[in-house]
Amino acid sequence: MPFVLSYEASARGGSAHRWRWGWDPLIRSPVDDVDEQMTNGTRWAVLVAGSNGYGNYRHQADVCHAYQVLKKGGLNDENIVVFMYDDIATSELNPRPGVIINNPKGDNVYAGVPKDYTGKDVTVDNLFAVLLGDKSSVKGGSGKVVDSKPNDRIFLFYSDHGGPGVLGMPNTPHLVAKDLVDVLKKKHAMGTYKEMVVYLEACESGSIFEGILPEDLNIYATTASGAQENSYGTYCPGTEPSPPPEYITCLGDLYSVAWMEDSETHNLKKESLEQQFNKVKKRTSNANTYNSGSHVMEYGSKDIKPEKVYLYLGFDPATISLPANHVHFDKMDGVDQRDADLIFLWQRYKKSTESTRAEVMREITETLTHRGHLDSSIDMIGVLLFGPQNGRSIIHSARGRGMPLVDDWECFKSTARLFEKHCGVLTQYGMKHMRAFANICNSLVEKTTVEEVFMATCGGKNLGPYGTFAAALWCASLVPTGNDLSSSFEDCIFYDRKDGTPMM
Repeated sequence: MPFVLSYEASARGGSAHRWRWGWDPLIRSPVDDVDEQMTNGTRWAVLVAGSNGYGNYRHQADVCHAYQVLKKGGLNDENIVVFMYDDIATSELNPRPGVIINNPKGDNVYAGVPKDYTGKDVTVDNLFAVLLGDKSSVKGGSGKVVDSKPNDRIFLFYSDHGGPGVLGMPNTPHLVAKDLVDVLKKKHAMGTYKEMVVYLEACESGSIFEGILPEDLNIYATTASGAQENSYGTYCPGTEPSPPPEYITCLGDLYSVAWMEDSETHNLKKESLEQQFNKVKKRTSNANTYNSGSHVMEYGSKDIKPEKVYLYLGFDPATISLPANHVHFDKMDGVDQRDADLIFLWQRYKKSTESTRAEVMREITETLTHRGHLDSSIDMIGVLLFGPQNGRSIIHSARGRGMPLVDDWECFKSTARLFEKHCGVLTQYGMKHMRAFANICNSLVEKTTVEEVFMATCGGKNLGPYGTFAAALWCASLVPTGNDLSSSFEDCIFYDRKDGTPMM
């Protein structure tokens, strides 16, 4: 074993660090028979796809691909927890039933993926319970949790739609930044991990950690985009590289594909987290042009960056002769995540039969109409609250680097719920307007005034048809035939399923 200068963190995940010279047991030949997980702690991973529906194919494809990377890296299934709705492989729109790909020429990444939390069990509460190792709080699913010990390392990968301060979930409520960070703080206080790495794919994903993730939690996080920009899908119809012609949806996300394809083409015992960050950053920016690309960001405990990637993702023996760096990737076209659903709908329309074409066109029209409704409503709310001269600029304004999105996170959540009550479901697209609610809270506008303005702006219009269509149909099914639909449907559409859980 070599004599090296290394950077040592406290065994219980504390903030004390020191440089030391000595024999480093982590640096061994790849052919050593020593079980690294037994001698240096266990690697854990939590993989989350926060959406559902075939139009969001890419998020579950990302997560399935991530599982394959970890599995080849030697992680055991009992140490990998997977959250995904699991409605893509079996979708009638999937041209390859039972198969999910994350690259136009890629293998089936769906094979063998654990079905830990699927369907209605993909929830924020279950995710938080899993991260905290709290088996008693898990509802449904496999019951698997991160039962980590002080010397273990944890990898968290999340792929979904997002907005300022929020990440999507297929079952509401959505995940709010402050709640996630509070869980990470609690996990750190428990002393049940050595270090954690978080990779986060979503629009405005930087806002999840900007100004609120402490630097002393032994958590290093990177995000697909800054706090004020969208992230991008890739391998989409009409782009280069394009998916096989039978696919009508994006196969992956630019940042996610970048870190996974990087991991598969390098010896991760030689590549550092910092090297991977720099390469992913360059690729996600489309070679620093930011033409259909975003700014990959980093937060938290950056002193973890010199560590090798294999400490979190494992080591695939097949990569032993691959380099640690300097692999070239061609530029890739990207599609704004907020527009990916429109590309999917348009591809559906072009491939639809005579009998289904009108229905798909109706869905396109309603989607565009509701987008316009949300955009114009937010603008008008700004005018009514802050005046015609500065209202729009105030409602859309962003705080500077290092500042949290909002000071009062409970106000942030309650204002979003009020908006949905009077103006309709925000949808994946509408999550971009979460910054408006943050600005209302930061301006300390009285709640009664806010609700009056929401009512005046929206007048209770455009409520049901523009949420998730499945939710709308589910709500409608609750109303007995012949009864008045309006009040029952209106009450239902603001809440998720039978437990009355609010959207936010």
